[in-house]
Amino acid sequence: MSSKIAQAVIGLFAALAVAGAAQASSLKACAVPPSVIPAPAEVPPADQVHTDVPTAAYLLALFWSPESCRAGIPESDKTIQCRSNDFGFTVHGLWPNGPDKVHPRYCKPSPPISAATVLANLCMTPSPWLLQHEWQAHGTCQWDSPEAYFKKARQVRERLNVPDLKPGPNGTMTAGQVRAAFLKRNRGMTADGLNVRVNKDNRLTEVWVCMDLDFKLAACRGGNGTPDPVTVRVTPRR
Repeated sequence: MSSKIAQAVIGLFAALAVAGAAQASSLKACAVPPSVIPAPAEVPPADQVHTDVPTAAYLLALFWSPESCRAGIPESDKTIQCRSNDFGFTVHGLWPNGPDKVHPRYCKPSPPISAATVLANLCMTPSPWLLQHEWQAHGTCQWDSPEAYFKKARQVRERLNVPDLKPGPNGTMTAGQVRAAFLKRNRGMTADGLNVRVNKDNRLTEVWVCMDLDFKLAACRGGNGTPDPVTVRVTPRR
């Protein structure tokens, strides 16, 4: 093969790679405003400041967005999350967990994160307030900047094949079915590495994905939440 032909072939593959990346990126796109106002810096509750607790594991908390919007929880953004988009699971946060029931939190003060950083992460965590909270409450205990923290959260999230949930006609699934949806899509994931969370009305709110100190899937240290046989109510997507 001549050098010109080889160069042409390399150029073609490069173009295809760029096109493929653009397509993949567009599949993850969501509707975001042209500009945002970052949330103000949070004043940490004194009883939640734990600066000297060592990190023993990590956890990626995934909100079931339809329930967040239905319940109108403070963490959800009424426009970006609940009107402009139709999300399934969104990232609540990436959490360093301690060796016991107390976890690292609010390790250092931080000003509001930049508008550019908020915009860059709204398709992952569609709430300016929640982005600020997660950085201050969790990110400051491990990372040097909001950008580094959210970059790691994106990397962890993108390694997972997060399922969409489709409850039956009665709007329910068992907790085991929720776990099975994750296990089916993620090789190496085990049921004891998932914590299925419900509220007082037995509605699915979150799924926590547990990891070790190397961010590899691992058994949850704090239990697995709702047992498999329990029927939970799953708010459907629009």
